[in-house]
This record gives sequence, C-alpha cells and structure tokens, in this order.
Amino acid sequence: MVALINKKVRSADGKRRQLRDTYWPDISNHTLWLRKVRVGFTTIPRTMSIIGRIMDQLSGKGLPLFGTYLALWCRVYDEAFVEIRNDRELAFESGFSGTRGEVTWRTRMRRLESLGFIEIRSGLASDVQYVLILNPIQVIAGIYERDKLAKDMAYMALMTRLIEVGANDLDEEDSAFQILETEVIKANG
Repeated sequence: MVALINKKVRSADGKRRQLRDTYWPDISNHTLWLRKVRVGFTTIPRTMSIIGRIMDQLSGKGLPLFGTYLALWCRVYDEAFVEIRNDRELAFESGFSGTRGEVTWRTRMRRLESLGFIEIRSGLASDVQYVLILNPIQVIAGIYERDKLAKDMAYMALMTRLIEVGANDLDEEDSAFQILETEVIKANG
C-alpha cells in the first residue's frame, strides 16, 4: 500500500484509479461497470441528481417527474430526440405498471412538457411518440426567472455544481454551439 501512495500520478483519472486500488486492492475490473469496456451507456450531466430534485419540486406534491425523465434520458442519443415505440414499456421503465400505468406515465409526460423540459409530438403509434429533450439547466433557470421563484437551496446547489463542473449552459454566448453551428453550416455547404 505504501508503494502505491508513493507513486507519482499526474492525471485525474490516474489518481482516482490509484485511490480505488488503494481502498479495494483485490477488486477485479470484471466486477466493475466500466463504460469504456461495456456497452449500453449514455452521457449524463453531473448535475442530474439536482435537476431531478428540482423537477420533482417544481411539479408539485404527489407528481414526481424524475423517474419518467430519467427513463427518457436513458433512451436519448446525441440528437436530444427519443422515438417511443411502446408506451407500456416506457411507462414500466418510469416506474408505472398495472391498469393505470400508461395513463399515469402520460400524465407525467404532459407535466414535463408543460414545465418545458420536453416537447412531444404524436405519431401513428401513439399521441406521445416523438420527444425532444430540451436543456434542463436552461429550463430550470427560465422557470425560476419567469415565475420569480426564490432562489432556494436546490437552485443554489445546482448553480454551485454547475460552477464546480465548469458547465456553461447559462452563458449568453455559448462557444460550443457556435462551433457546432459552424460545422453544420460547412457540412451542408
């Protein structure tokens, strides 16, 4: 163990690996869920747990939304778009089953839409077939500003965590989008 501590490790991931190996020296990589080795992962914001808490708070007592939102997020790709082919399946993943499961799920979906977290379009298979997921950080900031809500502990925790992770979702001029828009324009000629 002393040898591990004395090794110089420069990268952040190297330091985390060194700490993990120090506290769990007998653990095998096979027993860990490593995203670079396994498949089936999606990107998730480091602020997601706080986002979920605020969503549930904004929705009102007895109407938690985060399970429904997380089920959507687990199906989204880089286009921020989800095609729902089976309502019952997504209702189940969101935590709803039984005779009222799909109805409850649709109610949560419509609540997510009314708060501005998603946009829904109907299709041939369902009235909730296509879903666009909007930036939840911007949606939350907009709700707090529009409704003149007091900047409570959850909101301040979100803002603090955004600073900690270096997120720029609320910057007026988002350089990442400017670069992306330039690339899209060049690609489309």
